[in-house]
This record gives sequence, structure tokens and C-alpha cells, in this order.
Amino acid sequence: MFKAVIDAETLRDSIEAVSSLVDEVKFTISERGLELKAVDPANVAMISLKLDASVFEFFQATPGDIGVDLVRLSDLLSMADRGENVKLELDEEGHKLKMGVGSLSYTLSLIDPSAIRKEPRIPDLDLPAHVTVSGTELRRAVKAAEKVSDHVIMGVSDEGFYMEAKGDIDSFKLKIPSSELLGLKPGDARSLFSLDYLSDMSKSLGKSQEVKLELGLDYPLRIGFKIKEVEINYLLAPRIEQE
Repeated sequence: MFKAVIDAETLRDSIEAVSSLVDEVKFTISERGLELKAVDPANVAMISLKLDASVFEFFQATPGDIGVDLVRLSDLLSMADRGENVKLELDEEGHKLKMGVGSLSYTLSLIDPSAIRKEPRIPDLDLPAHVTVSGTELRRAVKAAEKVSDHVIMGVSDEGFYMEAKGDIDSFKLKIPSSELLGLKPGDARSLFSLDYLSDMSKSLGKSQEVKLELGLDYPLRIGFKIKEVEINYLLAPRIEQE
């Protein structure tokens, strides 16, 4: 059993954060809310998302799993206007999710959870450097780096946080001194990352006031942020830096 009511924009933003990496997911339903973990087809990036019951206007559920096609769900959510709520109800016998938006109603066929790629084990990394930045500023920096290259270096120095990108003829550099960061835990950190992935992620990061980046030396990048109290984490594998 699953019945819930949630702000349409909150749900839409949450789904967009996930669909930047995968098209299908398994939601785990419990009395505490909805959770998911997923890895992209190339095994380069992972995402975990928690929609706590407190985020919903109404939430009633018994434990279970449902498989959802995010492309189709996003399509339906696009019909909701700002300020509207979405009503959700699980039809267990028909393996469908009933959705109501204003005077509109939809029935979304669900996917067998066992047919969806197995949830990844999110590694418990103890990364030495932590930086907290504005989501808007990070989104802007990623877009700027894309103008010159398809990969970017992220690192932490004694002065603060930096990003660098070099193309065949152009280059880009961002420096944010420690005094202007929202938070900083200094440590040895410098790694190269794909801008294709960061660009997709940054669309959601730009909606968050604070984004926490955890970095190391040629280690994965962990990105933690919230959109309207929805907790989202990305993990992005590094690229091997060419000499």
C-alpha cells in the first residue's frame, strides 16, 4: 500500500536529478519515505536519493519496491503547474501508479523491480578535503569549463578551492578563496573529472543553495546537496590525467 501527496515541483526536481544518470530505477518504499540508489550504464557515476516522509503533504505506506520509468514519469510531471500537488497511489494488483495533478489523472505502468539493474553498493570513502560552495556558482563554473574542454580538474589548495580546464587553444580557471567559501576542510585534493557528467549533474546542483564537495588525490568526487529538503548524493569516478 502506498498513498502520498507531494508538491509537484519538489518531485519533478528530484526525478530530474536522478534521470540525468539513469532512465529506470527501483524505489524502496518504507514508513520513513522513498529511497533509491542507482549507477549509470557506464559505471562512472552513482546517485542516492532520499525522499523522507516529512517532505510529503501526506504519506502512508507499507514496505515494498516499485520499478519506475523516469522518462515517462518526468513527462507526466511536466504537466503540473508551479504550486500544484501531485497525488500518488499504488495499484498493486494492476502494477500501476495512479497520479493526480489538479483535474488531470494518469495511470503509469510500473516495471518489475527484478528487471531493473541491481542497486550499487555505495563505497564508504573517507575523502580528505571538503568544500561547500553555492550551487549557482558551481553550475556557472561547469558551464564555463565546457567552453574549452570536455574534462576539468577540481582541487583544494592552501588558498581555497579551484577548477581548471584546458583545451587545444583555450583555458579556464576558477579560484574561490577560503574566505569566500561556505565551508572548507583543507586536505590534499586534485582529480580530473568528465564534464559530460558534471554538466548533467549541475542542472540540479544549480537549484541548491549549498553543495558539499568531497575530494582526494585521483579519488572519486562525492557531491551532497538538498533540493527542498530532499537529500541527494552523487559519486563521480575520476579520469586518468594525461601527462
